[in-house]
Amino acid sequence: MTAAVRVLLVGASGRMGRAILDAAPSQAGVEIVAQQNRGDDSRDAISDCDVVVDFSHADATDAVCAACTEAGRPLVIGTTGHSAEQASRVSRAAASIPIVLAPNFSVGVNALFWLTRKASEMLGDGFDIEIVEMHHRLKKDAPSGTAKRLAEVACESRGLDYERDVAHGRTGLIGERPSNQIGVHAIRGGDVVGDHTVIFASSGERVELTHKASSRGTFAVGALRAAQWVVGRPPALYSMQDVLGLNDPAR
Repeated sequence: MTAAVRVLLVGASGRMGRAILDAAPSQAGVEIVAQQNRGDDSRDAISDCDVVVDFSHADATDAVCAACTEAGRPLVIGTTGHSAEQASRVSRAAASIPIVLAPNFSVGVNALFWLTRKASEMLGDGFDIEIVEMHHRLKKDAPSGTAKRLAEVACESRGLDYERDVAHGRTGLIGERPSNQIGVHAIRGGDVVGDHTVIFASSGERVELTHKASSRGTFAVGALRAAQWVVGRPPALYSMQDVLGLNDPAR
């Protein structure tokens, strides 16, 4: 019988950390053997684990990456809101250890990423793209990492530049909408776990792709799936698309 993958969970007291702790007992082949939170020294517990799962805070990523690199342990990162410099340091760490970095570990959301790319390619430039996301009132970053990734996917499919061609909300006399612009809009309120809609709008018709999460449990199960998958992989920066096999060129 194959031994369970031993997980060090960083950010155990947060919303996602608690969801992962709740989900772990029902997931075969994985076990949470240590729990830490932001500011704890991961080196204290890393020797007894096979993989680190971090859902703490973007500002903790550097320290977690350093500990994993030093110990030669794979890492799953679920925090969002990283700066360009922080993201660059994650990429550098992935030259030494395997890292799964994903803004969303839901199987459904990752299907949404895939469908967004396919729809953008199929519908073409005649359809404007707008992205709307809604989350609970306590969420600190905007747009969500998932919405940002959806916009990145749309940019990649259209040959656009995120910094130049993505508009985050609109106000005032902005003039006509440029045909090569992608709009991203963040809504905050209540206890919404996460809603994302990608709108493709043309003259006379509109296509909408929507994912709504009603429980963090789906993200937790996906993160544990990624933790099992990444153990034994060669050093590289992976996404949840890789975990699910959605980056297969034949798809």
